[in-house]
Amino acid sequence: MSTRTSPTAPALSGRHLTILHSASQAPGTALAAAVVTPDNQAWVSRGARRAQLRRRAGGLGLAAMAALPLVAVATSAQVASATPAASAKVVNASASYTYTTVDDPADLTFNQLLGINDFGVIAGYFGSGSPATTHPNKGYQVAPYTGTTFTNENYPGSQQTQVTAINDWGNTVGFYALPNGTNAGFLDEDGVMTSVADPATTSSPAVNQLLGINNDGIAVGFYNDKSGNAHAYRWDRKTQVFTAIDPFGSSNVTATGINDHGTVVGFYAEANGNTAGFIMNGTSVTSVEYPGSTNTQIFGVNDSGTVVGTYVGAKKLNHGFIYSNGTFRQVNDPDGVGGTIVNGLNNIGGVVGFYMDAKGNTDGFVANLHVVGIPTS
Repeated sequence: MSTRTSPTAPALSGRHLTILHSASQAPGTALAAAVVTPDNQAWVSRGARRAQLRRRAGGLGLAAMAALPLVAVATSAQVASATPAASAKVVNASASYTYTTVDDPADLTFNQLLGINDFGVIAGYFGSGSPATTHPNKGYQVAPYTGTTFTNENYPGSQQTQVTAINDWGNTVGFYALPNGTNAGFLDEDGVMTSVADPATTSSPAVNQLLGINNDGIAVGFYNDKSGNAHAYRWDRKTQVFTAIDPFGSSNVTATGINDHGTVVGFYAEANGNTAGFIMNGTSVTSVEYPGSTNTQIFGVNDSGTVVGTYVGAKKLNHGFIYSNGTFRQVNDPDGVGGTIVNGLNNIGGVVGFYMDAKGNTDGFVANLHVVGIPTS
């Protein structure tokens, strides 16, 4: 683990959202499904949530999963208004942040930090997944502040697992892959793991991924259709209901984050072939595009509505950003000579992501920052 302050850094070719595949095939492998009994956590105040989480800190291990069928109902959310973002301001703010590299010693060549809660607990994974048989994705949580205590978190029986988001309860979501290439989302709630897959999925092998979760237990993600297009959805862990998310009527949409107000973020394919981010508040949705870029993706949102993500810039490299109140703030790790992606943020100034270093390794990082929309106390 190393800590650095950035002057200016370039930014990461490639994507953070990878479909997990395997060279080894196991035809006929079935998905294990489990459900978690709903409780009344959604109605507890944030202060009470934090007090409870402090009392149970350290209990990050996995328990046996319940073998119950997953029941779901597919519905659709209509967008009443669609508004493009106003002309955005751009600020190169990389020098304002302090960056700390956080890599699991189990694999110092490939780490991605994907989510962080208000206690500083981080969700992520190590392993490039190429090939899956020898270098698989393996999920983990990282204890706050030290960046040195890693707790493995992998779906039982899976070949690969990514932990993509964590809420203030310490509950996580992500996705896992079977040897036959099937991807399914999961919820880990108090150590009980639930396999999650939208019944509308038509791809073969099936692909579902959960990428964000709020403190009320509402998760977001996507499934693939038979043509390989992504379809975003919101999933309620209490009711087991899937609700379609369809900004601008796009045929290819990925939902990546949701805050406690129900604001959903992600990215979608535009009619002209470009990729743009979106912010959905109730029935209103706003398109977000980094000036001059044809590819903008939003990966996370906090309760103030500040979002983080990446855009493709010069030389086709990805650059991290924080966006709020019409302003993009570039966030590039000083060691990220091959690029930087910002993937998650919390409500107290913590930001996580990953970068590619001079050796070609992918390293996780935490950045401390103070921007409009992120409280500093």
